[in-house]
Parts: sequence; structure tokens; C-alpha cells
Amino acid sequence: MNPIKEKCKSLENNFLPLKKMYPKSYNKEKTSPYTKTRVILMNGTEFESAWFMHQFARHCNEPEICAALAVVRRQEQQQQKRISCLKPINESILETTVAYEQLAIDLTAVLARHETDETNIKALNFALLEDFDHLYRFANLLMMDKGEDAAKLVGKYTEIMPGRPTVAEHRYPADDVKKPMNAEKASLYSKLVASTITAAEQQTMNYYMNIAQWYKNDLGRKLYAEIAMIEEAHVSQYESLKDPNMTWLEMWVMHEYCECWLYYSAMQDESDESIKKIWSEHYKMEVSHLKTAAKLLKKYENKTFEQVCGSGEFPQLLKLGGNKDYIRKVLAETINLTADNTVKIDSYKDIKKIPDDHRYFDYQKYMGTPDRNPSHLVIEKAIERLGEDYRYQDSEHPVKELRNRKQDNVKVARTK
Repeated sequence: MNPIKEKCKSLENNFLPLKKMYPKSYNKEKTSPYTKTRVILMNGTEFESAWFMHQFARHCNEPEICAALAVVRRQEQQQQKRISCLKPINESILETTVAYEQLAIDLTAVLARHETDETNIKALNFALLEDFDHLYRFANLLMMDKGEDAAKLVGKYTEIMPGRPTVAEHRYPADDVKKPMNAEKASLYSKLVASTITAAEQQTMNYYMNIAQWYKNDLGRKLYAEIAMIEEAHVSQYESLKDPNMTWLEMWVMHEYCECWLYYSAMQDESDESIKKIWSEHYKMEVSHLKTAAKLLKKYENKTFEQVCGSGEFPQLLKLGGNKDYIRKVLAETINLTADNTVKIDSYKDIKKIPDDHRYFDYQKYMGTPDRNPSHLVIEKAIERLGEDYRYQDSEHPVKELRNRKQDNVKVARTK
């Protein structure tokens, strides 16, 4: 499938009437977990697109380009509002959070499994174990506050157990910055990976940043605030993978192509027919947006769509699903890694192999003692109340140090 060759409506005919912007919400009891995660992913993709175009407009003095950005941006905003309303009113903050973390885990894993670029793979696997741990922390809060089993919410497609402990994830910010790809040499799939995961993690960061104040108790508020800081680190990591030397117009074309790829993938994979129709409608809108951006790229920079997206044929489509074996393998092999950008050869190092005076340890002290961090306290309180932590796992944890269900480990990947 090649979106640049698809027929589409003219740009001005893609606006949505208000009545179409408020669709019927999904049924939280019956809807597939991966329909829920697709809704979150596409919501985040539209958010990223709208804010990219706002930034572009603030750095552009060509009236024609700014006018086109305004039209496309308004349509992207309408798509985003439509998607966000698919979430039902009766879905709680924590239930939605579990879906956010399931998306982060299984999206990251499936992108890594089909990637060939080693820099991208390492970045994905590194953050994967941290999002995996976040699901575990939130699932314990859900059990304590709501008496609700998170395994039901994830459909038992994703295991719920400790990853790299959240208390170990507080790193000096500069260590999260990675070497960017060269867009002229990178595969189309690698460029889509960086664009997709940046948008998805940014959406999670934004959700946690804004939702913390609305949680009903202090522990929950603090946990959201702490994990929001780790999500910010993930956004810093992922956005640094993208080529900063691309022009604004090239980046716009890439944004629109990525949206086409994601909507087409969602359309192929969706089990809810009413939501599938929305994905289809939005895909056709994105084709129009892509052609608009490509036309302006040609006019103002004399560059073709093919110079950004190659032939334009979609690479491997995105198919969300369980990745238990892959995640267990990454856990077993990389649990003790931390980020280290003081040495450019390999920016991920075993915690035991970084020097004692590394800035990681100073930053850890600055962020407080682990026994008082919310991510630790939530497990401590769950053990106190439930007798052991909450987990859903098919077999024992692949990391020996993380098998004890009556004591939260705050040393793995954190101390030498």
C-alpha cells in the first residue's frame, strides 16, 4: 500500500462536523485491550501532529505554508477530539493508566522485534523494562484502591511483575540523549519507529503530568508525579533518535506519512467495527494531508516525497499483541543496565561497570532515598495490606532478585 498514490478528497473537504466529533464510546467491559491501546496510540499521534504544526508555524514566515498548516492542524485537532471521546465516562483514571502502560510495553516490544537498527533496538529495550515496571506499580495501586485485578484489564496478554525498579530509573538527564539517525541512510521503518514511539511516550508523559493532581489520595498523586518524570526521560531519549537535520517541511511529510501508516495498520487490525470505520475515515484524511505537505515540499525546497519516504510503500505494518517471551528475554539479559552518555561508544552500561563517581549516583542522592519514593511506598503498602505484592505472571520471574513478593527490591540496576 502506498498512500501517496491513493485517491482522496481535497483538503478543504476534510473537516468534521461537531456531531461526528463525539462518537459512541467503547464498552470497557467487552472491548479488546488492544482496541483501547490503539485509541491511546492514535490520540497521542494526533496530539504530536498538532503540536508539531504549531511549532512549525512559529518558525515559518511563508504565508502559504502557514495557511496550509492551520487548515491541516484544525482537522488533526478534530480527529484527536473524536478519538479521545472513544474512552467511556465510566473508565477510571487507573483503568486508563493500565491501558497506557500496556500500550507502552507491547508497542515498544513489537517495534523492537521488527527493527534492524541497533541504536533504535537498544533504546526500545532499555525503556521497555521501565514501562514494564510502571505497569506493576500502578497495578498494585489499583488493587489497593479499587480491589481490581489488572490482569483482567490487560486480557492476560501482558504479564504484570517488576521490571527495572522505578527507583533506579532516575538518571542525570543528559544521559538519556542518544545519537540521532541519518534520515538519508536510515530505513523507512526505522524512521517510523522513532516517530511512533516518541508520540506514544509523549502522550503518556502528558497524561501523567496532568492527571496527578486529580487522583484521590496523596500516594497516587505522588506516584503519577514520579513516573511522569521517567516518561519525560523516555521522550528525551526517543526524540533524540530522530534526525534533527531534516527541514521543517521534510519533518511535516514524515509526520503525515507516519499517521497514514498508523491509521492503515489500525484499520487492518481493528476488531471493533465502529472504531474501524473511524480509522478508515481518518486514514483517508491523512492521505490528503500527506499530499498537501508533499506539494509544499516540492514547491519551496524542490524536493520530492520520495526523497523523504522512498517509494512510499508501507513497510511492516504495526500489529499490537502480546510479547511475553520477548520481554522475559530482555528482562533476563538487560535488567542491570543504566544510561551512560559520558562514553559515546556504548551509552548503556551495566550498573556495576560505571565508576563510583558517576553522575548517576549523585542524581540518585538528589532525588531522595528509595525507601521514601512513591514507587517503592506503593509496593510496601501493598505487601502490608495484601500479604504480598500484586502480580500476574505465567511462571517465576526471569530475574532471581525480583522474585520475592514480600519485599520490594530497590538495589537492582541501582547499586553496585
